[in-house]
Amino acid sequence: MLMGISPLWVAMMMATGVLLDWLLGEASRFHPLVGFGKFAGKIEALLNRGSSLYLRGVAGWMLAVVPLVALSITIIHLAHQMHWMFAAALHAILLYFCIGLRSLRDHIIPIAEALASGDLAAARKLTSRIVSRDTGRASEGDLAKAAVESTLENGNDAVFGTLFWFAVAGGPGALLFRLANTLDAMWGYRNPRFLSFGWMAARADDVLNWIPARLTALSYGVLGDTRRARESWMTQAAAWPSPNAGPVISAGAGSLGLALGGTAEYDGIVETRPPLGIGREAQGEDIARAWQLVARTTLLWLIAAGGLAFVLERTFHA
Repeated sequence: MLMGISPLWVAMMMATGVLLDWLLGEASRFHPLVGFGKFAGKIEALLNRGSSLYLRGVAGWMLAVVPLVALSITIIHLAHQMHWMFAAALHAILLYFCIGLRSLRDHIIPIAEALASGDLAAARKLTSRIVSRDTGRASEGDLAKAAVESTLENGNDAVFGTLFWFAVAGGPGALLFRLANTLDAMWGYRNPRFLSFGWMAARADDVLNWIPARLTALSYGVLGDTRRARESWMTQAAAWPSPNAGPVISAGAGSLGLALGGTAEYDGIVETRPPLGIGREAQGEDIARAWQLVARTTLLWLIAAGGLAFVLERTFHA
């Protein structure tokens, strides 16, 4: 899917997609991922019933993901036949629609601002839009912890996983990852409705996210308190319910010198999750610190992609 395009151009396409996202933000109308979510909802309503729910879940995942990824490959292939630069432009545009760096900032920073101004009601409402836990009675510390955890985890899901698969397979790779990640967010719950039907969505996301999550955790550690990040990752991540969120959040929390995890309320039930990170409890100002860590990690990845591309160009054209 990236054949015929030099590594340096791939790095430039990656930077262009990130820049477009930062300058333009999410499309306010007809965002492809929003449309995909509605399409996936119709598939689930049609198939998540009766018997053989595991097989129906696999069929639903394939029906939702494969045709769209195949279509993106076909369109880029046709563009490449006209001129490779047309294909390069399409790769960058597809990355723009898949990545969510600006969207993450636009959802996270207002929570920090609301807490800084003492508007707890607004902070609770804003936090409820990005997490599944109950926020109606949450304290400032609860909201800060939830927002920091969400920032660190979504840094991987919305940004770094997308960049990784773009580097591997261009725009179609980024699309595959984001569609799989979206289905996991919609179907990957361990409740009676989705335990069987959503099995494929959860496992596919686990597989596609395995390498990116660990590269993200490593990057978080490099850009902060490396010792605490490593210790948190090595000793705490395995206890977290998600095999990929565990390394990401634990390393990010350790890097920031924060203690995350612990109690949270879901559907009126208080749940206690394993601790993640080493340090003090999260506060409102730590939300911006978590965002800054994601932003700096994005810059690190773009620099690393450019450096690797330069080495590959020199190696194969020496």
